[in-house]
Amino acid sequence: MHNHSHSHFGEIANQTTKRLALSLGLTAAFVVIEIIAGLFSNSLALLTDAAHNFTDVIALGLSWYAVKAATQPAHAGKTFGYHRVGILVALVNSTTLILIALGIFYEAYRRFISPAEVNAPVMIGVGIVAFLINAGTAWLVKNGSEHDLNLRSTFLHLMGDVLSTLGAVLAGILIAFTNWNWLDPFVSVMIGGFILWNAWGILRQSIHILLESTPQSINVDALIRDLRAVDGVLDVHDLHVWSINENLQALSAHVTTNDVLVSAGLPIQQKLNELLAHKYNIQHATLQLECEGCANNLLFCDISEKEHNHRVAT
Repeated sequence: MHNHSHSHFGEIANQTTKRLALSLGLTAAFVVIEIIAGLFSNSLALLTDAAHNFTDVIALGLSWYAVKAATQPAHAGKTFGYHRVGILVALVNSTTLILIALGIFYEAYRRFISPAEVNAPVMIGVGIVAFLINAGTAWLVKNGSEHDLNLRSTFLHLMGDVLSTLGAVLAGILIAFTNWNWLDPFVSVMIGGFILWNAWGILRQSIHILLESTPQSINVDALIRDLRAVDGVLDVHDLHVWSINENLQALSAHVTTNDVLVSAGLPIQQKLNELLAHKYNIQHATLQLECEGCANNLLFCDISEKEHNHRVAT
């Protein structure tokens, strides 16, 4: 079963890397075209989109590497394997997006102060081609991004381009009819705002996982109640729950039971593992059974007591 699962994961990863490689090639080729067109038309919106597309090339390359790395087996030096490479990539991608958004705001401010004339026909034509390419590459990456932070950060990169190129086309049409060149930096500000908003969400989630915080989908109080309700469990303490990546969650805990033989404690452990896997999607659990009266460090109790005292104080 394990070999079958690993083989299935490898097949999915192989398909994903092929889609990422195709997206990377298309995006890289178009970046060159868009830079030339942006300089020729004097369009900040097109140059902004070209800059964002260039970061997409980097993002796609890093995502491709992360997917390839995740297929490597665990070993003595990396007992959890390379699952967190994707989280590091998401952190880099989101940080890059934030820096680009700030750069866009600065350049747009300069254009608002001193508006430059824009070649609207070139802006519209290149923008339409960019929209089609960006929409196609985003579609290639979308599959699997719902449950993979690495792919989702790259998908958001590409979706930012889809919207920004659409905005550039609309701005070009309006400029052609009104000669309002200030629309070009205005669209850039809107693009920058969208990029910043999405990048902050990915950055926050990446840091949350890297700090080994409790997964947002898990209510620790409810988890403790469910574990204590298992037949044979007297108490649970020294509990930790964290994420290896967005889809792989881990837990460790000390479980207090009656003074029983190891063989008698095995059914209790199996019930706990089934509960954690089916209700909380925790597939990697380390449970230490202890007899009642053993000295312990009531970490969860300490946390609960501190939270209660904090609520009372506030």
